[in-house]
Amino acid sequence: MRVLGVDCGTERTGWGVIESDGRRHTVVAHGVIKLSAKDPLPGRLAIIAAALRDLLSAHVPECAAVEEVFFSQNVKTALKLAHVRGVALAVLAETGLPVGEYSPLSVKTSVVGYGRAEKHQVQLMVRQLTGLAHAIESEDAADALAVAICHATYVCRSALSQRGTNPGTLVQPAISQREANRAEKIIPALKAPTVSKKASARIA
Repeated sequence: MRVLGVDCGTERTGWGVIESDGRRHTVVAHGVIKLSAKDPLPGRLAIIAAALRDLLSAHVPECAAVEEVFFSQNVKTALKLAHVRGVALAVLAETGLPVGEYSPLSVKTSVVGYGRAEKHQVQLMVRQLTGLAHAIESEDAADALAVAICHATYVCRSALSQRGTNPGTLVQPAISQREANRAEKIIPALKAPTVSKKASARIA
């Protein structure tokens, strides 16, 4: 199945499209909808909506997934983020696609195996799980791909459960023990990559 993952942001909204059977994941495309913090919020929301519609038309996913709002101490930021999520959910609902919603904790647990993993750890494991030959430069795009992988894994487990198969062994369906051991050695040595602050109202 083809899954669109969305990581919402008021300045950078990450997106990623994967093909997956719940165990093997292949990246189709990924990028970031970049916006200017100087622009009024309503205008940014309109740009995000238009960009998501273009992505849906270009990649024709069978389902989609959006990360839930992380409630930080900054209530104002959380409220603005909730507006972006609302726009994303509305655009996805227009198409009639099944949409999953997952907390950051659930996404990190599904992809990394640790709910408090750092962003660069998520980037590493997304690359490991999808077999990408190159690093994912954008943390936002990596997070969106992680959301898509989380959804594909969940759908697979649910389908197996309905067929009477025990899904308990599929918590990390795409990670072999060798990959997990390799990640344990690599992750502590990584440093968080720098991400450009430049913004434009286009899809990267």
